[in-house]
Amino acid sequence: QVQLVESGGGLVQAGGSLRLSCAASGRTFSRYAMGWFRQVPGKEREFVAVISRSGDNSNYADSVKGRFTISRDNAKNAVYLQMNSLKPEDTAVYYCAASLTLYGGRNPYEYDYWGQGTQVTVSS
Repeated sequence: QVQLVESGGGLVQAGGSLRLSCAASGRTFSRYAMGWFRQVPGKEREFVAVISRSGDNSNYADSVKGRFTISRDNAKNAVYLQMNSLKPEDTAVYYCAASLTLYGGRNPYEYDYWGQGTQVTVSS
């Protein structure tokens, strides 16, 4: 089992940057592809980015491509989401998630474990 704890959210002005971190418990972190999702009230959870077990492959939602970067450090059991050029529409609760599949995916149902989320608010 994996426990995930996100941090790094907060309030930032449009055009600013934030770096989210997700710390994972356990010794098997490298067995999981890791994803970031986001959700606003009344809407479904939305895929943001995913990184493979080794970190060699990543994939992004079109809405964040070129602005967000996902990375991981398997030695530290951590995954990160660097968010640049933030827009008000990026405002959401951001969740990290772990998937036992090799590359992860864009569907929340492909993920086995979830963190509690961290709030990101981008003011205009």
